[in-house]
Amino acid sequence: MKLFTGLVFCSLVLGVSSEWYSFLGEAAQGAWDMWRAYSDMREANYIGADKYFHARGNYDAARRGPGGVWAAKVISDARENSQRVTDFFRHGNSGHGAEDSKADQEANEWGRSGKDSNHYRPEGLPDKY
Repeated sequence: MKLFTGLVFCSLVLGVSSEWYSFLGEAAQGAWDMWRAYSDMREANYIGADKYFHARGNYDAARRGPGGVWAAKVISDARENSQRVTDFFRHGNSGHGAEDSKADQEANEWGRSGKDSNHYRPEGLPDKY
């Protein structure tokens, strides 16, 4: 009986831990997707394309699963909060004011919801991106 109880307990623990490994793997892959979109945004340096890259990074991360959605939300929120802090210390506007921040968050949520990120793609952006 003790052996049976031990086997049931171990199988439950291993089942839960495998879900955590899966979640952590999805989160790491989602973070990589976000980093790749950010790198592409910096490389493209295309005016008006930031919303597209926000939506694309969140979309790619969310496709990974719940861990990817979580990573995309954490990274997007941290990016927006850091921009607010930067604006505060600069005593001005870095171009990332409340209106732009709200538009960024809408693009982030659009991507995380699984909608097509090309909705935010500006005309003329090279096909490489």
